[in-house]
Amino acid sequence: MGTLGGAGLAAAACGARTLGMEGERRASQARSSGLPAGGAGGESPGGDAPLPGSSGSSALLQAEVLDLDEDEDDLEVFSKDASLMDMNSFSPMMPTSPLSMINQVKFEDEPDLKDLFITVDEPESHVTTIETFITYRIITKTSRGEFDSSEFEVRRRYQDFLWLKEKLEEAHPTLIIPPLPEKFIVKGMVERFNDDFIETRRKALHKFLNRIADHPTLTFNEDFKVFLTAQAWELSSHKKQGPGLFSRMGQTVRAVALSMRGVKSRPEEFMEMNNFIEIFSQKINLIDKISQRIYKEQREYLDEMKEYGPIHILWSASEEDLVDSLKGVASCLDKCCKTTEERMSGLSEALLPVIHEYVLYSEMLMGVMKRRDQIQAELDSKVEALTSKKADTDLLTEEIGKLEDKVECANNALKADWERWKQNMQNDIKSAFTNMAEENIHYYEQCLATWESFLTSQTDLHLEEDSEDKL
Repeated sequence: MGTLGGAGLAAAACGARTLGMEGERRASQARSSGLPAGGAGGESPGGDAPLPGSSGSSALLQAEVLDLDEDEDDLEVFSKDASLMDMNSFSPMMPTSPLSMINQVKFEDEPDLKDLFITVDEPESHVTTIETFITYRIITKTSRGEFDSSEFEVRRRYQDFLWLKEKLEEAHPTLIIPPLPEKFIVKGMVERFNDDFIETRRKALHKFLNRIADHPTLTFNEDFKVFLTAQAWELSSHKKQGPGLFSRMGQTVRAVALSMRGVKSRPEEFMEMNNFIEIFSQKINLIDKISQRIYKEQREYLDEMKEYGPIHILWSASEEDLVDSLKGVASCLDKCCKTTEERMSGLSEALLPVIHEYVLYSEMLMGVMKRRDQIQAELDSKVEALTSKKADTDLLTEEIGKLEDKVECANNALKADWERWKQNMQNDIKSAFTNMAEENIHYYEQCLATWESFLTSQTDLHLEEDSEDKL
């Protein structure tokens, strides 16, 4: 009745393979010590059953935007075995309650029911002796069983959102995490605490959280749940539970070393994926610049047009014979100004944020590819060390087995999330440009109707005057 979804299939395959490897290792230790492979019961926990779908899907990527099969509904499959998560940090985070597992089962005849609703609103300024910052109210409503209540209300500042993003990247290095709005703004463009800037950021933060909530894997991340539900002091305490400073520094140095080393042979499908990202990044950045320039020129055009109405009103005071005509022109200009403002409002709210979000997405995608390459580079370095016999062979063999599993899980997670992201990207950009085109048509029709109505009235007036003259 259902089918295995990409993200769920990747998790199931990686978990099964990890469990199988662990079973083989235990069996080997048991044989060397003369004990049954399964311990007291003599059962092997791994088994040699084939892993359905462990290879994932390797769809060829092209520079063009690819279409997905719209008739295929996914059945998300998640494992509740906590040992798999401990042994493989690259598996998607698993739900911890039966209700969460039920929520991820989608049947072809059932609609996609949403059970998590998040609203970001009411920005509030805070001034201390050290700094000034803005917090945002976050209201969460849910029917999930793993939540203690059905509704939560907390306040968060930008640094808290940044912490959440970093924790998601740490837990899911090859999933595509939604981007946050930039922390810094171009000096001279807009004030940091300007109302327009705060509102723009609020909308971006709202979209960030809702994209996570709609993600089949990220939505069940424990840090995400804490972010939505914990009070300020609880969140601060939770943050301190992470790795220490020296541990984080070690991870950073290790990541830099692996990135410098690079990968010898990136799989072809990821080469094509990387090429797609590079081309997409160039084009979306160009579209963003053009859109911003159009908006700026429209703003200048509107400011100039606003001056013409008062000018025609003043002019009519000195032209007795043209009073009605000049006042009519001023009225038309005023109507066109209002229509132009509505059009610019649509441009700034519907198109520009979407385009800029995908500019930030292109940067996120490059980071995802970099983290995937780091995982593979670590495996390559171990294989190279084993080949040259620079370290203990048995230890290296065991490490390589675990790294192979991590690489496969990372690859499968990225491939599944890549297709989901591309589908969303196609829908978002298509919808944004379609809506903008419709608004442009509506704008020109309104302006045209305004001037045609004025010209018709003037023509009728002149015909009446001509008739009176002939009489």
